[in-house]
Amino acid sequence: MNNLNTIYERILKVLENISDHQLLAYQRRQPKLSDLELVSVSLTSEYLSIYSENDLFRKLPKSITDKIERSVYNRRRRRLADHLYVIRLKLASQFNEFEDCFIVDSMPLEVCKLSRNNRSKICRKHQYAYPNKCYCASQNSTYYGYKLHAVCSLRDVQSWDLSPASVHDINYFKDIKAQIKDCTLIGDKGYLTANIQLNLFESCNIKLNTPMRTNQHGYKKTAIPV
Repeated sequence: MNNLNTIYERILKVLENISDHQLLAYQRRQPKLSDLELVSVSLTSEYLSIYSENDLFRKLPKSITDKIERSVYNRRRRRLADHLYVIRLKLASQFNEFEDCFIVDSMPLEVCKLSRNNRSKICRKHQYAYPNKCYCASQNSTYYGYKLHAVCSLRDVQSWDLSPASVHDINYFKDIKAQIKDCTLIGDKGYLTANIQLNLFESCNIKLNTPMRTNQHGYKKTAIPV
């Protein structure tokens, strides 16, 4: 992939302005590939939708693969997960300076067919992260798995998170308040709640716009631009 190295270098240049090269305290020798460079490789693979490490290391330039083995990269990337999360928040904060309108939504992520959920052992390592069942109104069906929450702008995805399927959409606002402010959020009726709207506005100056329900007091039909 001809542009992989170019994208990697651009991401690394941005990260150098918001983070140190060494993120973990090492007791042994200093690694050839710094923590920040490793994070840049990880973000580059995500940007290019390269989800296989074998595929990634086939496409990485020799200047990078000479510094780290694939198995070592995998272990260090897991150790840097918390630092990677912090860096994502910093990046989102910088991007948000140029955006003032976002769309918030969720989508179902099915783990297995509903008939197999009692026998399924997928993602059952930690009890707090167990998948579960939930009804999806947009698809008019019940599914077993998780729910993907995301905040998007016209350019890209600003923030995302996973939760068990039964977690209500409005709980995602707890994460949003720590990542964006001074903007407008547009959501569907699943985010309609007066208390949350008031809390977002008072704490972060976030204006949450949602369609009104037909049986709601003061109902006004949402205008659709032509």
